[in-house]
Amino acid sequence: MNVDIRWKQRFSNYKKAIIQLTEFMEKPELNKFEVQGLIQCFEYTFELAWKTMKDYLEEQGFDVKSPRTTIQIAFQIQLVKDGHMWIDALEKRNLMAHTYDENRAKEAEKLIRTEYYQILKELFITLEGLI
Repeated sequence: MNVDIRWKQRFSNYKKAIIQLTEFMEKPELNKFEVQGLIQCFEYTFELAWKTMKDYLEEQGFDVKSPRTTIQIAFQIQLVKDGHMWIDALEKRNLMAHTYDENRAKEAEKLIRTEYYQILKELFITLEGLI
């Protein structure tokens, strides 16, 4: 499979995930089950985001193996603007796994709404411009 096609195919899935995440973001208030859905949607959208970046970077000739390295290189070449926020999101994925704890779920929702959604959306717009 052509590497160029791979990142574009993954981008297509990332686009679908962003659309779903946006649907959650457009609701001003979520019940506890919707919050769990938002968190899960964020988790797989984030996963697709870094993997799409990885595929794109590999197509550009970079050797990337991990999410952290992918984010660092993406920041260096200005594919993403806020490398620190991306690393923060990467590190806080463990928080997202504890949606059964209502306080952690609320904290995760706040982070997604105020910080992480924006960086995912910015990456989407940047990558869309490269297609």
